[in-house]
Amino acid sequence: MATIKEWHEDDRPREKLVLKGTAALSNSELLAILINHGTKDKSAVELAKELLQKNNNDLKKLSRLSVNEILQLKIKGIGVAKAVSIAAALELGIRRDATEKNINTIKSSKDLAAFLKAKFQYLTTEIFAVVYLNNSNKIIHHEIVSEGGITSTIVDHRIILKNALVHGALGIVLCHNHPSGNLVPSEADKKITHKIKQAASLLDINLLDHIIVSDEGYFSFFENNMV
Repeated sequence: MATIKEWHEDDRPREKLVLKGTAALSNSELLAILINHGTKDKSAVELAKELLQKNNNDLKKLSRLSVNEILQLKIKGIGVAKAVSIAAALELGIRRDATEKNINTIKSSKDLAAFLKAKFQYLTTEIFAVVYLNNSNKIIHHEIVSEGGITSTIVDHRIILKNALVHGALGIVLCHNHPSGNLVPSEADKKITHKIKQAASLLDINLLDHIIVSDEGYFSFFENNMV
C-alpha cells in the first residue's frame, strides 16, 4: 500500500483522514477535502491555505462569508462549485453546534444564551428574535421577527405580542445579535426592551430577558438587572 507521501498531494488529506481521523487534520487540510482538487500551479491544500490567509486564518470569519463573498476573494481555482461546497459545509457545522445546544426548558439566561449564540453569532446582518415560553419556562416557539437593525419601527411589538397570544405564551425572551462583536446594549436596545415590557405586561405576559449575542459571548439584561 502506498504511503501518504506517495499519494498525489490533493489526495493526501483524504488518505490522512481515513488513517488517522478528522482530528488529525489541520483546518487547511479539511478545507482541501472540500476544494477536492487544485490547479496546475497550486494544490488543494495550497488553495485552502490561501483562502484561510485571506480571512486572517479565522474560521469564524470564513463561516460568515456568502458564496459571492468567497468568489470576490478571487482565488484562482475556487469557483462557484467549490465556494458552494465550502459555504454548505461551514453552515452544517453551525447547525450542528446549534442542535447540540438545543434546549427545551429554560433554567438560566446562560443556558438560553448558549442556544441563541450558536444560532445567531455568525450572521453578518443584525436580526431580532423572540423565544416564547409557557408558565413552566418551556420553549413553545422561537422565531426571527425582523432583520437589518433594531429600532422601534423595525421591531413591531404588536407582532411579537400577537404571536405570544397565538402560541399561548406567558413569558417571552427577546434576542438580537451584534455582528460587530460588541456586546454593550445601545440606547435603542434599552428603549425597545422597555417598550415591549410595558406592552407585554398589559396582557399579563412577562418579559423575562433580552439577550444580545455575538462571537464574543452574550449580554443578558436580566443578569444585569435591566428588565
